[in-house]
Amino acid sequence: MWSDKPSFRFEINNFSKREVAVSSQTFVSGGCEWHLTLHPKGDGFSDDLALFLTVSNSKSLGKGWERRIDYYFLLLNHSDNELHRSSVQKQTVFKEKAMSWGFRQTLPVSKFQEKGFLEKDKLIFEVYIQNVEAFDGEGGDVSSEKVDTVDINGFKVLASQANTLRKIFAEHPDFAKDFKLKNQVVRMEYMKVLLNLIVTLEKPSKNHSELSNAHSDLSELTEAGFKLDWLQSKLDEVYLKRKKADADVQQLDERVKKLEQMKVDVKLDCLMKKLEEVSLERKKSYDLDCSLFVDRVKNLELMELGFKLDSLETKLEKFLMETKNADADGSRVQQVEESVKNLKMMVLDLKVEVDKKKTKSCADGFMLVDDIA
Repeated sequence: MWSDKPSFRFEINNFSKREVAVSSQTFVSGGCEWHLTLHPKGDGFSDDLALFLTVSNSKSLGKGWERRIDYYFLLLNHSDNELHRSSVQKQTVFKEKAMSWGFRQTLPVSKFQEKGFLEKDKLIFEVYIQNVEAFDGEGGDVSSEKVDTVDINGFKVLASQANTLRKIFAEHPDFAKDFKLKNQVVRMEYMKVLLNLIVTLEKPSKNHSELSNAHSDLSELTEAGFKLDWLQSKLDEVYLKRKKADADVQQLDERVKKLEQMKVDVKLDCLMKKLEEVSLERKKSYDLDCSLFVDRVKNLELMELGFKLDSLETKLEKFLMETKNADADGSRVQQVEESVKNLKMMVLDLKVEVDKKKTKSCADGFMLVDDIA
């Protein structure tokens, strides 16, 4: 039965800027040390994201060492939404000539360039491990540098960690009573996990990834036989503090967003008022222009009518002169003169009316039209 907590959680920020392989810190699962490696641009064999799990510190293991495990990978975005889940690999054997196993083909690299696929440019890489069978080999190379270790109640630890372990045994003397594994390398690795976990929980700042890994480490230590109720209480306390801090940050973010929205709303109100003012001014200007244009057209029409009346008067004079020249006895001339005289009186009356309208048009703004023109 798979645990719902990962054996290790690896958070990668600024993922889009990653060009070369990136590896996680070393972690312990099943009493063995591992690390994760991710190739953001592929490993040269395909254009897919490549993921691998590797045995760490293999030089400290003896000849013929071997690890046999079941495992699978999970890729998540910033909101912990699943992007990819690998198939479960069962009874995978890690050894000197096969220290890394994983997947060369997971997700196309181009997928990560799609808008909205990866939130806040963060990728989370989780590994789930179970059914660990470990053989540490014979002899062991144990590196060229000699490391000073101290035995504390059957557990070998670094000399720098001795005082911390002594303090733990003094406060919780039975915490390792049910831990039955005899292999000294495995015992040392488990104790390393415990001591590192205590250091992590004492740190002032812990992100979600660190707390998730701490929970996984604590679960593994408990399953191995350690009694760590006191450490579980500490982890719960730290988790609640982190949850409260996250809630406070979210609340502040919401307040900032509301203030920013208020500023936007105020700016929009000001802009709408200005647009209304401009629209009103343009409407007034348009109405005035239309009125003046109509007056100008009327004036031009009156001017044209005046020209026509002048022309008509000229033609009457010309007609009268031609009639005089053509009529020798003058009888016809007298008759025509009477008719012309009557027509000229009508033209004169019309010209008077035109002049009145022209005068009124000028008074209503004709000069303004001239100024605009």
